[in-house]
Amino acid sequence: MTTIFGIPTQALFGQLLIGLINGSFYALLSLGLAVIFGLLNIINFTHGAQYMLGAFCSYFLLQWAGVGYWWSLLLAPLVVGAIGMAIERTMLVRLYKLDHLYGLLLTFGLALIIQGIFRQQFGSTGLPYSMPGQLVGGFSLGFMFLPFYRAWVIVASLVICIGTWFVIERTKLGSYLRAATENPALVQAFGINVPRMITLTYGFGVALAAFAGVMAAPIYQVSPQMGADLIIVVFAVVVIGGMGSILGSILTGFALGLIEGLTKVFYPEASNTVIFVIMAIVLMVKPAGLFGAQK
Repeated sequence: MTTIFGIPTQALFGQLLIGLINGSFYALLSLGLAVIFGLLNIINFTHGAQYMLGAFCSYFLLQWAGVGYWWSLLLAPLVVGAIGMAIERTMLVRLYKLDHLYGLLLTFGLALIIQGIFRQQFGSTGLPYSMPGQLVGGFSLGFMFLPFYRAWVIVASLVICIGTWFVIERTKLGSYLRAATENPALVQAFGINVPRMITLTYGFGVALAAFAGVMAAPIYQVSPQMGADLIIVVFAVVVIGGMGSILGSILTGFALGLIEGLTKVFYPEASNTVIFVIMAIVLMVKPAGLFGAQK
């Protein structure tokens, strides 16, 4: 059996694949957080619950309406994004001129309420969600077996992340968004509806979380706790990459997923803490994060 550093090749690349899968979800969720914080200056602690809502919405569409995975991948983010926009218009809009702590407390409270309602109704055990028939099975790469669905998750995450980065950093719409962050009054003077832009941006950030939730459902099952178990790690990813940094969130999400996977191979005892150790080191060296702007 072929080995690398004494580790069987199949086991090593298997853990790297798991790390890349986790990194895909880290990147998508931290990207949504970065988009919301970059424009609204709100630390959206509801993000984990909205990720869970995406998975449950997909589950409901399948069980109650017979809508399969592919349509759910389109409809669930739209539904959860609309719920997010309603939250922004009715609650978050009142907090923009206040300290970040108020937004964090409100979104943290909303997350607890949403998770509590679903846990009361569905319990803490996971609900199975079948993966689409077109993506059942996989193919051999020689050194490992790659399931089709895992490959799809990685490719879809990369496409969404790169597309979002391109729109925000390289298009006129993105320049309007960045300008609205710095000087909303000036942008409003040019005839652009800044409140509507902010609402749509928040909805888009929430939709990214829901999209990740739909993709995670066939892998991790659908559970009220699935967002709570992930959101702390995702916040660590955002802090390491730099609060509000789009590119930082994407690169850091994938990189930390791979590091976590390698840690499970070489030092399993540290796999649950390695991301937080890296966060502590980064904050000591560069408090704004790897890609964050120093103020």
